[in-house]
Amino acid sequence: MADWKKTTRRFGFLAGLALAALIPGLPAKAAGAFHAPKGCTGFLTVQMRGCLVSNHYHCKGDAKGDQLRVDFDDQGPFFATRTNAETEWLETYDLSSGTYEVLEPHGKAPASFSRLLKTGTDRYDFVMRAEDGGIEHVTGYDKLTGVKRSVSGVTLEQTAYVTQSVDAKGKLLWKSQGHEWISREFGLFFAGTGLWQDDQGKTKFDNTPALLLQPGQQGFMSTTPEFDCNTVLSQLSLPTPKDEVIQ
Repeated sequence: MADWKKTTRRFGFLAGLALAALIPGLPAKAAGAFHAPKGCTGFLTVQMRGCLVSNHYHCKGDAKGDQLRVDFDDQGPFFATRTNAETEWLETYDLSSGTYEVLEPHGKAPASFSRLLKTGTDRYDFVMRAEDGGIEHVTGYDKLTGVKRSVSGVTLEQTAYVTQSVDAKGKLLWKSQGHEWISREFGLFFAGTGLWQDDQGKTKFDNTPALLLQPGQQGFMSTTPEFDCNTVLSQLSLPTPKDEVIQ
């Protein structure tokens, strides 16, 4: 399922702290390193272009294939989500607005990672419902392009996607299109490049994965984004032209 929300949300810190207190597993603040909650284990940190970093973890007692993710920009955490083995968004937490949404069951065409891998294309049509009763009716598709890249030794495959959301009255809330990346190994979508459109206009973005960090590697579970943040000195060893991040 396309990873559009990561590229479109920004963090309101006080709102995020208030929401974090209500959501088990969400860190209360960014303190340089992410600590998964008790009973949970971090397995992947993704440093992205566009000054973003994500930490992925799973927890004992969850359904097989469920994964959780918290996204950070240079101000702190701004978005969190739970997905299942088919990469459906089971729950999403937008910290900038304090919005919590859950997937409505029995969608017309649930997102399916396995269908994408088997056929090369996945078309979806489902509804996310907020606590206040508002809905987002999401439709779109993901399609494998055949392009592959290796990032930190992990093979990623490129997708082309178009996704949009309308409200209960059919009014367009947002639309996004572009290219993303998937990992068969981790069963995950990663953001890429594209165009975002909403009532504020159109915005191009590039949140392509730059580093995939696993347990034991420097920077694993970091909450500090390292790329395109205009930092004076990166905490990570950035790649040299001879040893590119994406090959």
